[in-house]
Amino acid sequence: MDKTKELGETQVGRLMLKYFIPAFVGVFVNALYNIVDRIFIGQGVGAMALSGISVIFPVMLIMMAFGMLIGIGAGVLVSINMGRRDIGKAERVLGNSFMLMILVSGLISLIGFLIKDPMLRSFGATPETIEYANDYLDIILVGVIFQVVGFSLNNVIRSEGNARIAMYSMLLSAGTNIILDPIFIFVFDLGVKGAAYATIISMILLSVWVLIHFRSNRSVVKIRPQYFKLESSIVKEILLIGMAPFFMQIANSVVQGMLNTKLIKFGGDLAVGAMGIVNSVVTLIIMSIVAINMASQPIIGFNYGAEDTRRVKDTLRIAMIAATIISVGAFAFVEAIPDVIVRLFNAEDPELLQIGSEGLRLALLALPLVGFQVVVGNFFQSVGKAKIATLLTLLRQVIVLIPLIYILPNFYGLPGIWISLPISDVCSAMVVTFFITREWRKL
Repeated sequence: MDKTKELGETQVGRLMLKYFIPAFVGVFVNALYNIVDRIFIGQGVGAMALSGISVIFPVMLIMMAFGMLIGIGAGVLVSINMGRRDIGKAERVLGNSFMLMILVSGLISLIGFLIKDPMLRSFGATPETIEYANDYLDIILVGVIFQVVGFSLNNVIRSEGNARIAMYSMLLSAGTNIILDPIFIFVFDLGVKGAAYATIISMILLSVWVLIHFRSNRSVVKIRPQYFKLESSIVKEILLIGMAPFFMQIANSVVQGMLNTKLIKFGGDLAVGAMGIVNSVVTLIIMSIVAINMASQPIIGFNYGAEDTRRVKDTLRIAMIAATIISVGAFAFVEAIPDVIVRLFNAEDPELLQIGSEGLRLALLALPLVGFQVVVGNFFQSVGKAKIATLLTLLRQVIVLIPLIYILPNFYGLPGIWISLPISDVCSAMVVTFFITREWRKL
């Protein structure tokens, strides 16, 4: 079936399921291979190496932020213009976004090398962990262009309705990383450098794969060299829509850096390692919910552009219900066996086991409320209401959370850091409910 006809006519529930399955497989495997990195490092190199890699997490979030800024902004615009039957405009968006990816990734690499040491120290690196962090980051910064191009263009593949191809993209990348990790870390004895090499090679393959797609007959929109010249109006549209997820990731990076410094103060290096475990678990859960967003975004964007509000509301309703089911199920699982999860990353350090288990139990207390918040933020982004999406994102990640991080540990120590996360989730959930109720009535 023609993609534009499918997005506008196929029953929403069936279409969501069709798009969700490949999106879920893709992002789950993608999230899993980042976790596998930490598992191999924690088990093969040690708890301090795990803490050193956890320091890198805010830096990786910054890189991902720029991929989201361009990739999600371009993806939404491609969906909306497909809904308006304006394929020419969609291809201009794609061409402009590709040039932005190249320019931005080069800038990230340059700035990253210039400020690397002070940046790592500000994110919580100590004399015991900074060598591990440096070894990993040196390699990752060289390959930023492949990460940005691969991630961003794969999002556009999904937005044009080719969810299965986008899934194959992530399976190729993640599968390569998972295979190479133990070879480089254990067989070649490269330690954290081995994990970084495996990551970069997997990103190179992803970039080649997505570029081949957009020059093939499988794509709805094509990368055409005549559209590489940047147009200010299109660049502005891309950046405006992508600003919400961009700020989300930048804010998350800043918060992670602040969390690391507080964790060092109240719990030491092992507390940072425990935070790495918490982040790994949260990433796995959130990415499962993001798969729902990936399934719903092209449907919402296309039908919003086509002014079919009934299909927009049906898609949003199904997405919120599915996200809540995932959140509640994940909450029950994590709260039941936090110690088992921590042992997957390191089975030898009893102090890490104690800190990590407590961190998982406390930090994820409000997880059942997170699913629908992620979906609602994506909805406002998918319909081009970037300001509201940005506000809702910053509310949870910055406006509420940062004051809690600075206040609660002074009264409750390390547990105060963990409980700041669920309190922030509860407060932001109330505001999100207000905005989506108002928007629902408008639709």
